[in-house]
Amino acid sequence: MSSDAAPATDPGPPGPARPPLRVAVVGSGPAGVHTAGSLVAAGLARGARVDVLERLPVPFGLVRYGVSPDHPEMKAVVSTLADVLDHPDVRLVANVEVGRDVTLDELRAAYDAVVLATGSSTDAPIELPGVDLPGCWGASELVAWYQGHPEAPRDWDLSAREVAVLGVGNVALDVARVLARPAEDLLATEVPAAVHAGLAASALTDVHVVGRRGPEHARFSPLELRELGSVPGVDVVVDRADLVLPPEAVEHLEHDRRARQVVEALASFAERAPTGAPRRVHLHFSRAPVEVLGQAEGRVTGLRTRRAHAGAAGVVEDLPVQAVYRAVGYRSRPVPGAPFDESRGVVPNDAGRVLSADGEPVPGLYVVGWLKTGPVGLVGSTRKDARATTASLLADLEHEPAGAVPPADPLDLVARLREGGLHVVDLDGWRSIDAAELRAGVDAGRPRVKLVSRDDLLAAARESRPR
Repeated sequence: MSSDAAPATDPGPPGPARPPLRVAVVGSGPAGVHTAGSLVAAGLARGARVDVLERLPVPFGLVRYGVSPDHPEMKAVVSTLADVLDHPDVRLVANVEVGRDVTLDELRAAYDAVVLATGSSTDAPIELPGVDLPGCWGASELVAWYQGHPEAPRDWDLSAREVAVLGVGNVALDVARVLARPAEDLLATEVPAAVHAGLAASALTDVHVVGRRGPEHARFSPLELRELGSVPGVDVVVDRADLVLPPEAVEHLEHDRRARQVVEALASFAERAPTGAPRRVHLHFSRAPVEVLGQAEGRVTGLRTRRAHAGAAGVVEDLPVQAVYRAVGYRSRPVPGAPFDESRGVVPNDAGRVLSADGEPVPGLYVVGWLKTGPVGLVGSTRKDARATTASLLADLEHEPAGAVPPADPLDLVARLREGGLHVVDLDGWRSIDAAELRAGVDAGRPRVKLVSRDDLLAAARESRPR
């Protein structure tokens, strides 16, 4: 070594080790749980800890309360989500609502990052005269009832013989199929007993599914559409005239395999002869809703539509229905304390980083799922979106300025909330609820029977001991 070499610099004592990564995920549906899974997978070397907050006493959001009960195979995704909640670095914190039991500011002060994953749970608005009449409901309200959501009414008016469903997506199909399907078929599912009894007493004869666009633009999945055609005791009715397509629609089908399969399924329905089944589902296209009609006392008496199909454009038709369900899309609710774009119904963001009113990222605040993108994509697509938001979060943590200090004394959320008298449902509590529902199913000769009220869910959760 040269004699004039610079002396070695004393690095001084090592700085304090960074505490393990702590993240709060607000929402336990597929987007939230997949985000928790992505975080612990990426952060295991740092001993990551992820708390998954849920305002209901039970997890899994859309899978438990959105996937149609007569699609049990779709609910198999629950086992994948449950595996994430079983991870030792993940904690379920259910029956805790942000804005009611804890503020967003409290979470941001206690965790390195907060990820909003509350999804879309209300119906998108539609401007239509008569839309506020009694008997005109959002599809999400009916879905919540037949899924046994604890915040839904326990009874539902099913006195209408003829109903209309606005929209040509899978939710519209679900609503039409559940209303028309023989109630005894649902005894093989987990629907609550009161829901089965209500559907068994239904006066329904006809469901009219109404879309303003042509069949080539229907958003049905081909599988669900074909399934509708196999429901016992139900005739599916399609007007052949609706399937006479203009050249641009034919060209669209040449480049869209899913749309082509949908139109092929519709064509097969149009060729069927009526069987005299006690119930019918009519699929109408190129009919724009004009007005929900009602009597002087305010009940729905019909739906007025205007045809847009060539050869009948402008023709006004009235469907004699006594109830209307709006299945034109979902919309997110704002999270108290977080930015929200009212026009788009989403939290403004850049690659999952929540943006303030001036367009700058809000430090430590992220968003995932339908609250981030709007209600697009199926349950499976949330995994990819969760990985994208996780990547943004971890990249930001890696680029924190030297000496950045994470929460020094993270809030012990569960202990504080329990001390305040709140019944926080943890993983053991959820397992106890799950076991109670399975036992109820055994007693009824069914796979499972859902507990419905919040009180019943919390009572079942109390059978476990808090960890």
